[in-house]
Amino acid sequence: MANRAVPERTDAVKLFQGEKWLLLTGVLGLILAGICAVWVMLYGGPVSPDGDVSKAASFNAALGIFLISTAAIAPLSGMGRRSLAIFRWTYIILGLYGYFTETIQNFRGLNPRFTEGGTVLDSYISLLFVIDALLLVLVYAWFAVPFFSSKAAGKRPLLVLAARYAIMATMLSFAAGIWLSVNQGRFTGAEGNIIWLHGIGFHALQAIPLTAWLGERAALSDTARRSFVRWTGIAYILGLLFIGWQTYLGQAVFEWSLLPVLGALSFLAALLPVFMLLRSILMANHHVMEG
Repeated sequence: MANRAVPERTDAVKLFQGEKWLLLTGVLGLILAGICAVWVMLYGGPVSPDGDVSKAASFNAALGIFLISTAAIAPLSGMGRRSLAIFRWTYIILGLYGYFTETIQNFRGLNPRFTEGGTVLDSYISLLFVIDALLLVLVYAWFAVPFFSSKAAGKRPLLVLAARYAIMATMLSFAAGIWLSVNQGRFTGAEGNIIWLHGIGFHALQAIPLTAWLGERAALSDTARRSFVRWTGIAYILGLLFIGWQTYLGQAVFEWSLLPVLGALSFLAALLPVFMLLRSILMANHHVMEG
């Protein structure tokens, strides 16, 4: 009987290794989101004249999850210790500014991005918020480059491959964020909503590495593992492109037309390897227990 492939060793580089402070910054976002959510349940979201605490809740949660996901893959980046430290603390500072500007300004009744009717200081805070968002994109692009080096691939190659696809999807989300800022709002055309493309893209940082993480634990060949990760990555990016094009046309992503249907099928296809790998792992464990 041919020997079956064994799961990869995963003790070379740990997820989150050395990234306690970036991880805690992400957790802070979830705590702030929870506080805002409680406020919304008790008092409602809108705050006169232009604030909305519910938007602060969603922003803090989204940024928190993004920072936690980034902290998870950062040790795999291939960056040197000094460069990684610069990235880490820059992102912590940018993240903290984003949290507190979004939260405080909305509680004060001001739109943190497009402030109207506030003081001169509020106008500067709004300008810095836009700069903060732009720096988040630029610094992440710098962080992304080493993932495509051979140095990164030598650590945990399957997770690094997943990170590469996830980063490409993230860049599409960042592009949507820039589009949203230039558009000065989330709505475009008759029914288009840029926020869906902006938000869904960032979840590639959880969905695609999850496939790799399961792949490391499955008794499959290296070729099969990499195929699953590529399958998830390509399908997820295709889903983003379909809903992005639908949004560009000014149409809603939740309607029965060609592009949204193709997008939904692509995201479902991206999840399929997760279920297949889980089934493989559970079956292998069942056989071990029976043996």
